[in-house]
Amino acid sequence: MEILLFGITRDIAGKPRITVPADTPLATVGDLKTWLGDQYPAIKALSSVAIAVDSEYAEDSQTISSHSEIALIPPVSGG
Repeated sequence: MEILLFGITRDIAGKPRITVPADTPLATVGDLKTWLGDQYPAIKALSSVAIAVDSEYAEDSQTISSHSEIALIPPVSGG
C-alpha cells in the first residue's frame, strides 16, 4: 500500500510517498492513523490531518485495502 503525502506531511516523512509493508495489518483508516503515528510521531502532533481514500475524504471506520489510493491531506491555512 502506498500513501501519497502533501505539504507538511511530506516534510515530516522526507519523501512524497510512504510504502506500507505488505505484512502490516491495516483494515481501516483508524488502523492506518495509528500506524502512521507510530512511524512518524510528528504527524500525530498536527492539529488535523484528513485522509482521502480513492479521492474521497474518509472516516476512521472506513475499510482500506492494498489497492486503495490513499492520501494524507494536511491542515491548510490562508486567506
